[in-house]
Amino acid sequence: DSKYRIIKVPHMADSITEGTLKSWAKQVGEQVEQDEEVASIETDKVDIPVNSPVSGVLREFLANEEDTVVVGQDLFKIEEGAVSEGGASKPKAEEEAPAAAAEAPKKEETAPAQPAAPTPTPAPQQASKPAPAPAPKETKAAPTSPVQFGTSNRSERRVKMNRMRLRIAERLKQSQDTAASLTTFNEIDMTNLIDLRKTYKDDVLKSHGVKLGYMGAFVKASTHALQAVPEVNASIDGDHLVYYDYCDVSVAVATPKGLVTPVLRNTERMSIVDVEQEIANLGKKARDNKITVEDMAGGTFTISNGGVFGSLYGTPIINMPQAAILGMHAIKERPIVVNGKIEIRPMMYVALSYDHRIIDGREAVTFL
Repeated sequence: DSKYRIIKVPHMADSITEGTLKSWAKQVGEQVEQDEEVASIETDKVDIPVNSPVSGVLREFLANEEDTVVVGQDLFKIEEGAVSEGGASKPKAEEEAPAAAAEAPKKEETAPAQPAAPTPTPAPQQASKPAPAPAPKETKAAPTSPVQFGTSNRSERRVKMNRMRLRIAERLKQSQDTAASLTTFNEIDMTNLIDLRKTYKDDVLKSHGVKLGYMGAFVKASTHALQAVPEVNASIDGDHLVYYDYCDVSVAVATPKGLVTPVLRNTERMSIVDVEQEIANLGKKARDNKITVEDMAGGTFTISNGGVFGSLYGTPIINMPQAAILGMHAIKERPIVVNGKIEIRPMMYVALSYDHRIIDGREAVTFL
């Protein structure tokens, strides 16, 4: 029948050929509008929504949730141009379920009213007699019950790792097994940058609609350092070193599903405000689960800010095939010697993990 169309798993990205069908947004028999999401496919990088190219009624699932599906595979059947008629019966069933659920709490509410009746009689007796002393003793002696509490906490759950988590684990282990990783540290007096932010943050917010943070300044400082020390902005390809004349900075963003690294492209052409705007846009996309593979492709250098979680000190893992990663940390006030005097200054530790096959200690320290 020409009215029926088989919708296939769409092309997702050059490097992605398969994924896991995580959920159906529509059910068989429901009305589907053109470009409306019908299913979601989880890949090792992002979640790919599958939208219907036409309006109609969903007639059949050709794959089940948690199935591995490949590009071009038949996914679902839709009757083009049809209008759903039996959709009203399902909502009625759904209305009956909450109605039944509403009755259950009502019964539960009446049940506690019965034990509430005996309580008033012991209450005045305890108030009139000095007997309440033994009562708290009994409640204090009751800590024998932790046995039940302890046993309830000894349960365990097995949760299948999602594709993104598996891919992150694979990439991190690949980095440790491949790179000759080394980390060097330094500390930064944040006084001037904090003063700069306080001075201009309101103007920037009013003029550009973006909050002025610290990441913009660190991205721009790193960009200048990458241009001054090209070994840090390089990678290994076989027996060749590849030096990049542009700076594409990956910024680590934490999401509920795992760590993603969207890329700020050509940061050598961007101002601090431009960087902040792009970080805000990419961060929102990542948190809304709308980040694309193209947003994360490439990158010549990575910055990870563990300071937003309170990390004082850490050694970041290199994002292969890049040569280095900068780790920012929490700003803490510490006593520092300034011109022979001890002063309290806001300080941040920074760490540069780098691939010693490409970068020597001199270049790493110079970069920091």
